[in-house]
Amino acid sequence: MRLIACQSCHTQYDVSQIVADAFPCRCGETLQNKPLRAVDARIHRCGACGAQVGGEAASCDYCGSEIVRDPAALSLICPECYARNADASRFCTACGVAFRPEPVRVEGHELPCPDCGALMPPAQVAGLGLNECPGCRGIWVPGDHFHLLVSRAAEARREAGGVPLAAPRVKGGNPFHQQVRYRKCPECDGFMNRRNYQKSSGVIIDVCRAHGTWLDADELEQIAGFILSGGRTSPMLEAEHARAASEAAAAARMARMRVQAEGSRLYGRGRDDGDIVGGLVNLLTRILS
Repeated sequence: MRLIACQSCHTQYDVSQIVADAFPCRCGETLQNKPLRAVDARIHRCGACGAQVGGEAASCDYCGSEIVRDPAALSLICPECYARNADASRFCTACGVAFRPEPVRVEGHELPCPDCGALMPPAQVAGLGLNECPGCRGIWVPGDHFHLLVSRAAEARREAGGVPLAAPRVKGGNPFHQQVRYRKCPECDGFMNRRNYQKSSGVIIDVCRAHGTWLDADELEQIAGFILSGGRTSPMLEAEHARAASEAAAAARMARMRVQAEGSRLYGRGRDDGDIVGGLVNLLTRILS
């Protein structure tokens, strides 16, 4: 846990999952999300109940809790006096202030769900602001936060030990066998593009290039599982896209060469400007037809 306290109203916030550089306090002040510089301080109080303890006490005489003194275990920094505390502490062992963090107020606004139409309130997942539908449990990820959200979900699943043996796929296996349904962006109301994540995961996501990405319920978990199982774009698809791009580039070069050759031939015959323009128009018409 990482705490920050407002210097005006002394409200505490847990910012361990907040990525914003600043956020508003409930009193109206803007708090900077910067790590605190810890100081080593004498232990005067029990971190569990706040009662006073002796200088060398191993446990609290009032509640019996252990007095943690190992520097390696003191990771929580008091937002008032900056003393080091055990992460599970309820009170600062130096100044005695109680640790009572409140959730950070989420910025954003309600949006209509692209799937079921319910209003999606703003929320925070893995420290990122987004909108989650209370009905269908889908997630709207605004802007370019999608890849950051996916990486954090994969890291959380890796730490939990949930690594599947094979890449998970959506129901039915082949996404092309599913019913195609185009959804509208909750911001601009335009139809979003359907994309097979990494071209071979089988997880179809809906993307609005201007505003964000829509994930159905469980698709974030499926993508995280696909990544952890070693999933990546199919080599066959990569080769196919490379071959198509190469053929398109070759065709464009050939068209330019034909236009240049025909232009040189027309100029060489001494035709007037009208004949030259007409000849180039006919040539382009034959090439593009």
